[in-house]
Amino acid sequence: MLLANLVKWDTLKGILERRQTPPDALGSDPLVMNQLVDLFVKGADRSYNKHSDYDYLAYVFADLAKHPEVRQYFVGRQSYDDAIPLTKLKVFTEHKSDIRRKGVASTIKNVAFDVASHPAFLAEEEINILPYILLPITGSEAYDEEDMLEMLPDLQLLPPDKQREPDPNVVQTHVETLTLLSTSREGRDLMRNVKVYPIIRETHLRVNDEGVQEACDRLVQVLMRDEEDSETAARGDIDDDERIVEV
Repeated sequence: MLLANLVKWDTLKGILERRQTPPDALGSDPLVMNQLVDLFVKGADRSYNKHSDYDYLAYVFADLAKHPEVRQYFVGRQSYDDAIPLTKLKVFTEHKSDIRRKGVASTIKNVAFDVASHPAFLAEEEINILPYILLPITGSEAYDEEDMLEMLPDLQLLPPDKQREPDPNVVQTHVETLTLLSTSREGRDLMRNVKVYPIIRETHLRVNDEGVQEACDRLVQVLMRDEEDSETAARGDIDDDERIVEV
């Protein structure tokens, strides 16, 4: 919790360069950021420390991800375990902890401001972020069979008791991340091909929150417009800091 407050100071981004010998039980490497990510992962079920779950590290990552150099860290493959740090965090978008879900959603969104990393975000063999953004905002509603068969495999045939993310702020964050990822033609085409629009349509209908509905409207405008207009609208969502801002 203390570290989550401290990293709001810009000077704390220097943590990215810090090194120290990791505890043997952590199985990490000397880079402090790698140790924090591994601590966050192994702390989820208190298996590393029965007295702490390290949930608030999610807020640390979200604040640090406002800095371009930290965004690069989160999308860069680490040599000690051949893993991309963001892939270790994405699995917590549907975790039972509200703190983890909110912090991880914000981290993903802040890293997504790095447009150059969007191909890695979307590639199945790299970060493959779409299932981990779309699942939390999807409920148990039924879709046309044709649409459902074209959705990502993880979103097909969901159980009838599937619950949508209960926090509208988190839902809004995920939708805004999708809008950021629609900046490229590749992102827009992929979202159209895997039928993101029906999911956003249902989210707009079923989440009674102004922020969520406005975010859904912006994404739909990008996906449903002619391609030339979509490209202009998508760029505008990143450039206009009154529309989508870091969290």
